[in-house]
Amino acid sequence: MNTRVKRLALPLGGAIAATSMIGATLVTSANAAAAPAKKTVSLASASEARNIAGFWTANGGANLKAAAQYTDNAQVSGKVKLGGGDAAPDGKAGVVPPIGQEKVTPTKVKNVNLPKTIGKVFFTVGDKEYWCSASSIQSKYHNLVSTAGHCVFDEGIQNGALDNWVFIPGYYQGKAPWGIYVGKAAYTHYDLAVYEDFDSDYAFVTVYNGIAVGGVKAVSKEAYDAWNGYKFVDEKEISVEEYQKLVDEFGADKAPVRTEAPETVKVVPWKTPYSSKVKVLYKEVTKDEYTKAPAWNSDENFSQSKFKSFPFVKADIVTKEAYDAYSGPGYKKIVDGAYTIEHYFLKYKAEVTAGVKYFKLTYVVEYYKDAGRLGDNVGGQGFTWNQKVGQPVYIFGYPAAPHPDGDKAFTGYTPKWCYGKTFAAAPAAAFKAEAQIGLKCSMTAGSSGGPWILKYSSTKRLGYINGVTSLIGDADANGRIDFSTSPYFDSETYAIYKSAANLWSGSIVAKDGSLVQKA
Repeated sequence: MNTRVKRLALPLGGAIAATSMIGATLVTSANAAAAPAKKTVSLASASEARNIAGFWTANGGANLKAAAQYTDNAQVSGKVKLGGGDAAPDGKAGVVPPIGQEKVTPTKVKNVNLPKTIGKVFFTVGDKEYWCSASSIQSKYHNLVSTAGHCVFDEGIQNGALDNWVFIPGYYQGKAPWGIYVGKAAYTHYDLAVYEDFDSDYAFVTVYNGIAVGGVKAVSKEAYDAWNGYKFVDEKEISVEEYQKLVDEFGADKAPVRTEAPETVKVVPWKTPYSSKVKVLYKEVTKDEYTKAPAWNSDENFSQSKFKSFPFVKADIVTKEAYDAYSGPGYKKIVDGAYTIEHYFLKYKAEVTAGVKYFKLTYVVEYYKDAGRLGDNVGGQGFTWNQKVGQPVYIFGYPAAPHPDGDKAFTGYTPKWCYGKTFAAAPAAAFKAEAQIGLKCSMTAGSSGGPWILKYSSTKRLGYINGVTSLIGDADANGRIDFSTSPYFDSETYAIYKSAANLWSGSIVAKDGSLVQKA
């Protein structure tokens, strides 16, 4: 049962009262509400963060590429009536200025320039990888991320937070242009974390310094085996003398060497006598090659090299998918509706000789470097609260899922945006969403957690975050997503943001450039 007392709408205006960072404290409006019951969860210690970073960077970022958009608690089903609801200020409006482009003079531009601060948050649920949208936001230590609460918290998990949580600004198909930032601690409202009240579906996450690839280096076999990250073995062919020198230097068991005994095959006439080297071999060929080859019939064929094998053909019946995908030498045909591939073989005599090659092995690992603080690299959006409903905002996010009617309008590879005036919304009782704001928008699942930015400057690519995408839906039930909602940012939101914005994090890259702290 949700025991939260819903806020009453107060008839206050939307004037902005500027605030700023002074020393270690965020200055706020004089009558801001007392800090609410916030929920704080530790996401990772420094050593755990190294393991998390290694999880996402291993095998060339394979886990990043495997991630899918997070659809849990994202879409409102059925016909939805928008408008109404309890979204309203509970005190004076306030702002925290953005960082990153203070010296840039705003100018009018025709195009909407995407913010540098936006990116994707990645996490795991069980053994599956997912992502949401998010943005860097201003904080004392330039290390804070703003996203949807349901993209961080899950009351069904032991510690209440999703696992292996990282933020990657500017992410694109496995690439992290400004580094990977592992979450340290997450903050949200108690009502979201415990009761899944989507009127508080927001989260602020402090992140460690980013990690970036520093280069590659040769290491010992022991270090190579223990390395948590991308690694490979470089092989160079050497002489037998060089091989023996390495064996003498390191010992037979530890020498960085390998031998290979490749076989060379030389086709010989059939009349060539059998020996330890001369053998009968078989080779699959095309139907045309098989047709042109002679059949075995008399002693006069002794001077030939290749003959039709017997049995001469092997027919496989396969699925349509396997049939369409097959590109080998076999002959494809459809017989009485059956997808058939016929395989033809020739037999021949050949002299097979084994040789020995020697290789030196170099064990190479990709090491990492500290990419610095998030806000120093991409800037940070400002923050604002208690703003009047009905002002124009931009929504940014990475939509990927198809519309309810199956149309797949988005890929999730690149960010998209919506623009318009917000309205009060109470979109879904099932989500306890009674005091949200909404905007007409066609972005589908994957956009959850994306920033709602007030007074956005396309020149500076900065503005003031006053919401995050929480729910999406189809208001007129025509099979197309047509609106997004956000929790209303009020004084309680500011108090939770303020707690997160003053937490230091630091680096997770070890001195040797590795990510995993040795046990």
